[in-house]
Amino acid sequence: MSSVVSADLGEWFPDVAALSAALDKTDYLAGDQLSAALFLAVRMGQPILLEGEPGVGKTEAAKALATALDTVLVRLQCYEGIAAAEALYEWNYPKQLLAIRLAEATHEQLRETDLFREEFLLIDEVDRADDEFEAFLFEMLAESSVTIPELGTRRAVVPPVVILTSNRTRDLHDALKRRCLYHWIGYPDPVRVAQIIRRRVPATSSELAGEVAVAISRLRALGLTKPPGISEAITWAGALTVFGASALSPEAAGQTMSVVVKYPEDEQTVREAGLASVVGHD
Repeated sequence: MSSVVSADLGEWFPDVAALSAALDKTDYLAGDQLSAALFLAVRMGQPILLEGEPGVGKTEAAKALATALDTVLVRLQCYEGIAAAEALYEWNYPKQLLAIRLAEATHEQLRETDLFREEFLLIDEVDRADDEFEAFLFEMLAESSVTIPELGTRRAVVPPVVILTSNRTRDLHDALKRRCLYHWIGYPDPVRVAQIIRRRVPATSSELAGEVAVAISRLRALGLTKPPGISEAITWAGALTVFGASALSPEAAGQTMSVVVKYPEDEQTVREAGLASVVGHD
């Protein structure tokens, strides 16, 4: 989950085209539907849930929006078993213990409020959470505030634009979804993937970018355990460029397959299908 903060967003982005153009300047090609969804989240001040397969650009959308707003991106990565304290803060226990020992040595009286100050506050990054953690998010999504038992409630002076991302490994609670706008990000077509590759790896020729984009689509059709996403397409194009390839041949694909396919069984599936068929030379 990521959040971005800004002041008068209406002046920044008067319409969808303005937001789309700003995202384009960050080299994020959002497309009309995603641009419209993000525009509503920005202008309405309502959280948005972005779902999609891994590697389709959900987190990159939040990064691009933060860049477009010229503001800080706060990223909270969730994991199974995470609690509110671990998500928002974790007290620096060694530093607290040192303060206690120092107070004892100098015979100073140490109050509880001296131990729970912001100098002891650590902010953690998160990405995946279980069912129980979602209830904690309700306060933040509904009121732009969080409650830390030792410090009280902290409320945002300027409510952030909040983006939640999910790979849909499980269904989220309806109560959480009701608080959010929603957009599903699918895999872009090869033409869009080729455009993204050219933006991220400028040294790649148009021909090579197009061939990599089509090959990535063919790899996903093989039913791999870990289908390659946009990030793999970009990395693959970069690796081919390092080798000086001007076109995607079966030989070049075999030489660089390790940057695209991440499981041995997937590599076996690809080789059984034939590298020539993957790169379109069959």
